[in-house]
Amino acid sequence: MTGPTHAPRDLFRPVSGRGRHTGGMSAPGSGSSSSSVDIVHLVSEMRRSEPLVHCLTNSVVRQITADVLLAAGAAPAMVDHPEEAADFAAVASGVLVNVGNPTAEQVEGMHAAIGSAREHGTPWVLDPVAVGGLTLRTGLATGWLDHVPAAIRANASEIVALAGTGAGGRGVDSTHDVAAALPSALMLAERTGGVVAVTGAQDVVVTNSGGLTVATWITSGHPLLQKVIGTGCALGALTAAYLGAARAAGLPDHDAVVAAHAHVGAAGTAAGRVAAGPGLFAVAWLDALYTLTPGEIADSVTLLDATP
Repeated sequence: MTGPTHAPRDLFRPVSGRGRHTGGMSAPGSGSSSSSVDIVHLVSEMRRSEPLVHCLTNSVVRQITADVLLAAGAAPAMVDHPEEAADFAAVASGVLVNVGNPTAEQVEGMHAAIGSAREHGTPWVLDPVAVGGLTLRTGLATGWLDHVPAAIRANASEIVALAGTGAGGRGVDSTHDVAAALPSALMLAERTGGVVAVTGAQDVVVTNSGGLTVATWITSGHPLLQKVIGTGCALGALTAAYLGAARAAGLPDHDAVVAAHAHVGAAGTAAGRVAAGPGLFAVAWLDALYTLTPGEIADSVTLLDATP
């Protein structure tokens, strides 16, 4: 979501019969949208339902994560105590597990929340921050793959490391491009049965359902998103919000994850029009998450559905 580029379309074929234009504005270097994902409906549904998101996230990004959820239309709750996490995951609309700065007590709470989410059918999102370079978080994240996350949201290097097909990136920064991580994303989607989102210059959301793998490429955003702390972590929380709202409305998980990325990216595009640096951009981005209409979000992104 750092900025528009050409989709690596040689890796996927457009899905016949799935074309539906979701936005009239094409990003530079991209074609018009062709996707079955109804961004307008999903954004409207998320804002209408105001999903409650249980965030077990790292201490560096709690403030921006809560701010982003509130601005976008959801409700945040930062509950990670081991004696409370299971109870809250049972009543939340969605759960985020972000391994960015784990403490022993928080890890215990994460285990409890994941178990409760599975028991009660609450969709949970795994954000494997900086896996591959550090043993503890890598072991935790890879172990949790067997606990059926509804979605994994990560950058390309984190996806490669999580799949065990390569090393991680440079701290929280990716050293792989999205196309290079695509085989690893497909492996994770097949293993978990969930949705896998890879963020980068162009985002891709991958799902393997009923033997059919579908990817949706998303062109949106602005390079300054990389210069504001916590934008990716907050996206993980917003993904949980959209999953909770989509499931309540009977909408596909894949579409919910695409809509979360579209919302964040469209706000980034809007903020980039008025901000020259990261300080003003951070404020403008938060405002755009709040002020953009569902139609404006749809019109600001380019989507392409494809299959291998």
